[in-house]
Amino acid sequence: MRIRIQVSEADDAKAWAILIRHSIGEAYPNRIFVISEQAAKALLQAGIDFVELSREQGTAGAPGVASGERV
Repeated sequence: MRIRIQVSEADDAKAWAILIRHSIGEAYPNRIFVISEQAAKALLQAGIDFVELSREQGTAGAPGVASGERV
């Protein structure tokens, strides 16, 4: 599951440091990120303030093919 969040302005730099280590994610303007659940947990454990904007379930792919795997 991927989570769309917006990080507080005060925690932006700290969030980047954690996200670089914990997530292959996407970064957008205004401190918005699309990250994994594990990355969100890492942010919470570090005390980073963020607002969860939405969640997206993984889409069903071809049987026997992992998400993101090239076929």
